[in-house]
Amino acid sequence: MARNREGLVLLLDVGPSMHKVLPEVQKICSMLIQKKLIYRKFDEVGIVIFGAEDTDNELTIEVGGYEHVVVLRNIKVVDGDIVEALQELPRGTVAGDYLDAVVGMDMLIKKYQLTNKGKKRICLITDAQNPIKDPYKGTKDDQVSTIAVQMAAHGVRMETIIVRGRLGEDIDQRIVDENDHLLHLFSEKTSAKTVYVESPTSLLGALRTRDISPVTIFRGDLEISPKLKIKVWVYKKTSEEKFPTLKKYSDKAPPTDKYATHEVKVDYEYKSVEDPSKVIPPNQRIKGYRYGPQVVPISSVEWDAFKFKPEKSVKLLGFTNASNILRHYYMKDVNIFIAEPGNARAAIAVSALARAMKELNKVAIVRCVWRQGQGSVVLGVLTPNLSEKDKTPDSFCFNVLPFAEDVREFQFPSFSNFPASWQPSEQEQQAADNLVMMLDLAPPGKEEALLPEFTPNPILERFYHHLELKSKQPDAAVPPLDRTLKKITEPDPQLFSESKSVIEALCKSFEVKENPKLKKSTRRLLQEKPSGSDDEGGYGDTSNALAIKSDESQLLAKADKIGDLTPVQDFEAMMSRRDNPDWVAKAIKDMENKICNMVENCKGGDNYCKALECLVALRKGCILEQEPKQFNDFLHHLFRLCQEKKLGNFWEFLASKELTLISTSEAIDSEVTEDEAKNFLVKKLPKLE
Repeated sequence: MARNREGLVLLLDVGPSMHKVLPEVQKICSMLIQKKLIYRKFDEVGIVIFGAEDTDNELTIEVGGYEHVVVLRNIKVVDGDIVEALQELPRGTVAGDYLDAVVGMDMLIKKYQLTNKGKKRICLITDAQNPIKDPYKGTKDDQVSTIAVQMAAHGVRMETIIVRGRLGEDIDQRIVDENDHLLHLFSEKTSAKTVYVESPTSLLGALRTRDISPVTIFRGDLEISPKLKIKVWVYKKTSEEKFPTLKKYSDKAPPTDKYATHEVKVDYEYKSVEDPSKVIPPNQRIKGYRYGPQVVPISSVEWDAFKFKPEKSVKLLGFTNASNILRHYYMKDVNIFIAEPGNARAAIAVSALARAMKELNKVAIVRCVWRQGQGSVVLGVLTPNLSEKDKTPDSFCFNVLPFAEDVREFQFPSFSNFPASWQPSEQEQQAADNLVMMLDLAPPGKEEALLPEFTPNPILERFYHHLELKSKQPDAAVPPLDRTLKKITEPDPQLFSESKSVIEALCKSFEVKENPKLKKSTRRLLQEKPSGSDDEGGYGDTSNALAIKSDESQLLAKADKIGDLTPVQDFEAMMSRRDNPDWVAKAIKDMENKICNMVENCKGGDNYCKALECLVALRKGCILEQEPKQFNDFLHHLFRLCQEKKLGNFWEFLASKELTLISTSEAIDSEVTEDEAKNFLVKKLPKLE
């Protein structure tokens, strides 16, 4: 086995106490093999089950004992047969003894011997609730120590997943404690890790289904000052798991060609505009960049001359209180700073600095250029990460911080500035608070639900499952979402049933009604269709409707003026923009001009309704943005305009809709009382003769 390959043995407890979770065990192990088929197709995997009715292993023949242990699959290169074997695990009839499953370690030792440099790993999945048989010689602790010494000598790592929910009354707590103690000994004496899970959902995320070797992104000095530098290495601590890179596949190769790669290669040819038959060679081509109607040619030499080329370095800019760096400032993935391995002076310096920062509650701001010639500079924060284990040195966690242009400040009006009629009562506030507390994933006294380290990505899990089906059945449809994964994507029915009283109290306090789904694309297309269009009877081009639907939010977000087709939507989009405080004033002013223009050209009917819609939108926006005076002044101006233009019918139309001034009951900043607002509608305009 090569150095970069892994030999893995799955030790699976199939005893009666594990029957309830075996479907999830099958899924997680199948997912492990499916990912290896994509990312590490030369890895080797074996399967051993214990607690089975039968016995089938070499140690039983050689030395005796090791009963109810079955080698389901010997160690071999991963293939589809292993996936099928894992999806049909037998149900055992005997309580499982995980120490008997040491057969798996014996398989690894015999397979790879001492000289092999590949990675060797054992993954044990059990509930550890059943008693362990006493050894023929010595104690159970001695037996575990002997096994651990052999594992360490042969470079075998162990990963244990203990599936244990709430213990029933029939479970002997003494046996559980003894098993936990024995498994803890493995962690002390060898490279072993033990994880406890309580739910099927956590089990799906507990097993590391993809092994990624850590790679340094920086090796060099952490420069505290020109005279003080610490040798450090920087690794990625976390990274987003993404979809595998999918390549194009060609079926044009002859079926008889065994060596066909079926790869699709794309070649580009650049031809002259004057002579399309002439191919331009690379040494005669130059990149061009548009500047208005012109194309400006820039050679690679000129481009390199203008590039910013900072020196590779990590420099300390200063320290600040940890409270000044808020959690939502963090961007991208987390890196880990460690002292250079084998450098005792660097380890002491990192530890001293980290512990001093922790004691003073400080964090460090650093400027990072990870490699020579890197075009961008990264600004980040170093947070001390103190180790609780003697053999693990202290380190720093690094998070990228945003620059000033990366920060978006969104301004929202305070609820306290709204009128009293809009303020929630104590009962309503309490009902809303109870609903929020009910939806807390980490309630006091309970284990947090959907722990990030134990929660798989349901989209990726479904993708790999579909990929495995497609490998067997090319025409296989996308399978439905797994029942366990639905618990991640859908509300928890048990939580809602237990908190039924909280939901009923909320419904009694507020008017709750279903919000119907509207087909925005078609309606918006009809609204924005020009009156002189050739196709006024039909729905028009459906591709345009889809384009409007998909780009609707982008169009609204980028609105910078109020158009003639959708003035209300444009106004709301401008009011919602927070990249500049002047947008609100501009939106109000533009809407006032739009309404005046409509009124001056008003001919009744639809124009009356459209002007009213704009006026209602303006009124609502002025209340939300606490600008009642601006609307009230405009309504007085509109009244005078109707007098000058002799538009009494339009004013009566507004009065019939009871649209009036903004009073103090709606906005605290208003100078108009409720009586003044009501009396304003009584104003009459002279009718046209």
